[in-house]
Amino acid sequence: MNPTNHSQVAGFVLLGLSQIWELRLLFFMVFSAVYLLTVTGNLLIVAVITSDPRLHTTMYFLLANLSFLDFCYSSITAPRMLTDLLSGNPTISFSGCLTQLFFFHFIGGIKIFLLTVMAYDRYVAISQPLRYTLMMNQTVCGLLMAASWLGGFIHSIVQVGLTIHLPFCGPNKLDNFYCDVPQLIKLACRDTFVLELLMVSNNGLVTLMCFLVLLGSYIALLFMLRSHSREGRSKALSTCASHIAVVTLIFVPCIYIYARPFRTFMMDKAVSVLYTMVTPMLNPAIYTLRNKEVIIALKKLWRKQNFLLNSGEHWPPRLTEEEP
Repeated sequence: MNPTNHSQVAGFVLLGLSQIWELRLLFFMVFSAVYLLTVTGNLLIVAVITSDPRLHTTMYFLLANLSFLDFCYSSITAPRMLTDLLSGNPTISFSGCLTQLFFFHFIGGIKIFLLTVMAYDRYVAISQPLRYTLMMNQTVCGLLMAASWLGGFIHSIVQVGLTIHLPFCGPNKLDNFYCDVPQLIKLACRDTFVLELLMVSNNGLVTLMCFLVLLGSYIALLFMLRSHSREGRSKALSTCASHIAVVTLIFVPCIYIYARPFRTFMMDKAVSVLYTMVTPMLNPAIYTLRNKEVIIALKKLWRKQNFLLNSGEHWPPRLTEEEP
């Protein structure tokens, strides 16, 4: 990716969230805390699910993958955003911009496909409980995850492939805190109407269709639950409610950003902050607060850590006067 072969612009200036120093300092403190909670919460879920054998099931395997992807997703934009908030000249090179664009859509695409796999997993568990372990065995789960990663890679390559050949001859100011397709296309030095249609169909319409399919599947699951026992219905409702909340938090902002013409609106930056910073932080809370098994595993891991710490304080053991 040599920028001189594709563009007269060597880099871009990220305008960020604000040009006022006091606001930037406030944003830095707030989003530093948000990013710390995101990293801690998501990696804690991965650690809990990995360490507790009772959680070594398909549903929790998928949840651990989602938490890991949320950690990666926020780490693509948050560290640079925090650095730029304190920097007087937040610039990014052309190749760096395309690299961030690639990983942003790569991880984001995997999350979209993974949420679809999670919905299918719950559908099989509720509609085919006796055949669930056969239909969602380790091999099938691994193949579905591999397909999600492949789908995310193809989606991201399409974004980069359509963007890398655009001529950028100035201005070079991106009105956001990270590189993304809508802002880059607006800086191109040629007509991008056809390209915008391709991007909207590749991003927005596909995301909208996936969202509608997922909502339809969860509504169908809720109707199926009427025939279940009260205890089973309560547990399944709790799981489905968590999934629906996460799906809504992820899909609705994406639809707002990508399923429309690439024009600037007042809410754009707020929505970008929502799905790049806030949603990855909220996902662990949504899953753990409504899931008794995860809460029990968290308490078990906490007690284990306290025991190890207390044991370390008394090591090595003191010798009494009677001992040689």
